[in-house]
Amino acid sequence: MANNAIFARLANLWTGFISLWVSDVEKAHPEIAYQNAISSMIEKYAKLKAATGSIIARRQDITGRLETQQRELATVTADLETALATNQDDLAVVLIQKKNALDEAIKDLQADAAQATADADSAKDSLMQVKADIDKLKAEKDRMLAQMHSAQARLAIQGQLDGLSVDAEVQALGSVREHIKSQVAQASLGAELQASDLDTRLAKLRQSSGSVTAKAQLDAMKQARAAAQSTGKTL
Repeated sequence: MANNAIFARLANLWTGFISLWVSDVEKAHPEIAYQNAISSMIEKYAKLKAATGSIIARRQDITGRLETQQRELATVTADLETALATNQDDLAVVLIQKKNALDEAIKDLQADAAQATADADSAKDSLMQVKADIDKLKAEKDRMLAQMHSAQARLAIQGQLDGLSVDAEVQALGSVREHIKSQVAQASLGAELQASDLDTRLAKLRQSSGSVTAKAQLDAMKQARAAAQSTGKTL
């Protein structure tokens, strides 16, 4: 008993693995899942069509027998009227018995014919419904596969766009930007340091002193020139 239980569990486990594998395959290839479903429904439609054909054949057989019995009843009824009119009582008794039997048979055939007609109508309705379901599933397959392909294309484009945001070129530009900013900062720092350097301040001071001396010399030269001109005019 224990071994049987273990084998049953292993069988269930294996069935579960197979079901998961089939499910994964169907998700990866939905066109296969749709086609399998359509093929299964087409097979069901073929079986239902054969069964419907048998039901219709039975209805036709019952209807045919009913019509035969009804024609025979009409003939027997006419013969009975003739026997009664000609006072052939012995023949009339036989015809009455036959008429009664035909009445019972026709009553049963009418019930069978009504049931056969209802069965045939129900079978035809089911057949038409299955065909409509097949057509609907085919349309759904085309629509869903088109949506899947469109989604895959969008995902591919999104993946490419996402990849572009981390491309080496973009990263390189980021490094270049940082390097330029660093160079600009270093240049600004150098100018600031140079402006505060003592030697630089001293050089500026000397430039100022030279300018002051030159101006003083210019003033002296102007004064000497003016004095010389004044002396010449006096002589």
